[in-house]
Amino acid sequence: MKPAAIACVGLVLALSGATAQTPRAPADEASVRDVVSRYLAAREKNDGAAIGALFTSDADQLTSSGEWRKGRDEVVKGTLASSKQNSGKRTIEIESVRFLSPDAAIADGRYEITGGTTDRRMRTSFVMIRAKEGWRIAAIRNMLPAPG
Repeated sequence: MKPAAIACVGLVLALSGATAQTPRAPADEASVRDVVSRYLAAREKNDGAAIGALFTSDADQLTSSGEWRKGRDEVVKGTLASSKQNSGKRTIEIESVRFLSPDAAIADGRYEITGGTTDRRMRTSFVMIRAKEGWRIAAIRNMLPAPG
């Protein structure tokens, strides 16, 4: 294994090795979940401005098809295009919210698109950052389950 890969693996292990979550205000989990709800509502309305307002300027998204959208403008453009391409009903059920620090969280859940051109059942992870305006999406990772 190359030194850079070893360092990367070590960092991931160090970050994931924490046994307790960072303390947080009781309303933070509800606020993180609310951002995901507002994201879905903005997508439903095809409201690019409302979608963009939920993301950090340097946000990125890795879609289940492997497209990597980098920067808020690309994320919004890609989000609107994929909603147009598959206009089905989108639902995200957040199953867990883990706080890495008082200002960073990961929200994991099930993501489904039904009734459109293609029904899809996926997993999703939202990386959230607390900004001066409130919680914002810094990254989204959508994943298809492995066959089997």
